[in-house]
Amino acid sequence: MAAPGLNGKVYLVGAGPGDPKLLTLRGKECLERADVVLFDYLANPAILTHVPDHAERLYVGRRGKGKYPAQDEINRLLIERAQGGKTVVRLKGGDPFVFGRGGEEAEALASAGIEFEVVPGVTAAVAAPAYAGIPVTHRTLASTVTFVTGHEDPDKPSTGVEWPRLATSHGTLVFLMGMKNLPAIVANLTAEGRSSATPAAIIRWGTRAAQQTVVGTLADIVEKAEAAKLEPPTVIVVGDVVRLREQLNWFERRPLFGKRVLMTRAKEQAAELADLLDTYGAEPVEAPTIRIVPPEDWTAVDRAIDSVGSYQWVIFTSVNGVDRFMTRLRAKGKDSRCLAGRQVCCIGPRTAQELEKFGVRADVVPADYQAEGVLAALGGQDLKQARILIPRAEVARELLPDELRARDAHVDVVTVYRTITPSADGEEWCRQLSDRQIHVVTFTSSSTVRNFVTMLGGVERVRPLLQSVLVACIGPITARTAEEFGLTVSIVPGENTIPALVDAIVRHYDAGRRKHVMAGTA
Repeated sequence: MAAPGLNGKVYLVGAGPGDPKLLTLRGKECLERADVVLFDYLANPAILTHVPDHAERLYVGRRGKGKYPAQDEINRLLIERAQGGKTVVRLKGGDPFVFGRGGEEAEALASAGIEFEVVPGVTAAVAAPAYAGIPVTHRTLASTVTFVTGHEDPDKPSTGVEWPRLATSHGTLVFLMGMKNLPAIVANLTAEGRSSATPAAIIRWGTRAAQQTVVGTLADIVEKAEAAKLEPPTVIVVGDVVRLREQLNWFERRPLFGKRVLMTRAKEQAAELADLLDTYGAEPVEAPTIRIVPPEDWTAVDRAIDSVGSYQWVIFTSVNGVDRFMTRLRAKGKDSRCLAGRQVCCIGPRTAQELEKFGVRADVVPADYQAEGVLAALGGQDLKQARILIPRAEVARELLPDELRARDAHVDVVTVYRTITPSADGEEWCRQLSDRQIHVVTFTSSSTVRNFVTMLGGVERVRPLLQSVLVACIGPITARTAEEFGLTVSIVPGENTIPALVDAIVRHYDAGRRKHVMAGTA
């Protein structure tokens, strides 16, 4: 952040072609320190998760159809915010200097005496064809590649595109922003001598789950695009490299390609689920319905930590429980040596892994990753008069402590964290569900189910929205909560883990594809 009274700085950042993981590290750094972000239609909203909560977000359009702010107005906003001492990020789809008008914005900033930095992005001209299995160059098929705007400035007195040169080129032609002018592009190329048998491809929303690819030749690509009802944004590729798509089409063959999955768990815990979904080709959509916060009072926890040596057992029932308890332990000047001589039980392998980060290895990890499994795993232990500590969430099932007390154990349950409902735009989730832009909704705890229903306006509103959506729950307890709200649960894995949940989603779609193939061959 700039010092008060001084001009700020503007970063012209390329957001990449759509896949949020194609954002550069430098681009991510700029977003994380931004006071103001001006973003356009082509920048994936998921990238905005890197922006601080305090930052001002300004949508400035820039799409191939409809109305949007004039470029002069965008320039004015950049200059005005920077003159106010702000750190400003202009987030632009693809690369800011590849048909992105970034040069014009840089000129305006330079003229106003505003410091700026250009952060290049991965251009869709290369990335979209790559995700469609089309390399823009190839040793035997194309030694050159030419990037061409498909939408010139309408105020120019004459075209700047040298059609005769393009038509006679033996390399690859890549047109950006050319969907509306596709018939004219084809007509100009063929009129200047390019063979109508030349392969051509159109990729819409390249690198995203919504990617759509149409392949043909210059003779029929216009007709095929119209049949597919393609609209901007698209990348048009012309050349022999298009023939390689049949062999190199890697992205669209992933098992969850085209699926958008709503993740309802806490934002800080969504990374593992998002990474696994992305690996299988799905687009994860963050919709956090819970936020993890400290307990209102640490007194009971501190008392338990001070007397931790008096317990025979410590039972952790979640990753959050481990993290919050051990962090509090360190805050009080203690460390994992306090647990020496205690028997430690973790409800599942992921919780045990978290505990190992603090240098403690669990003595017991049940085969069934829920309270019932913990009780079964401790069935052979003599717990009579044993002192047991359970650091957990404020609201949780009472089965475990109640059953342990029934075995004559002394059980202390302490709250090391609470889950609350975050402030979020539930209406945006409703819109995406209503428009059938979401294919799967995942729930990883009963609280995510309850909060989801509340945030979307109640059961009567939620049920119709989820009628055409798969509901996937991490385990039977969460599934039971969803069913109590009248939701139809389609997917429950055999293990209560994130990897098992994603595997179950993949198997569900694989089974559906096999069934479809068998029906087609019957």
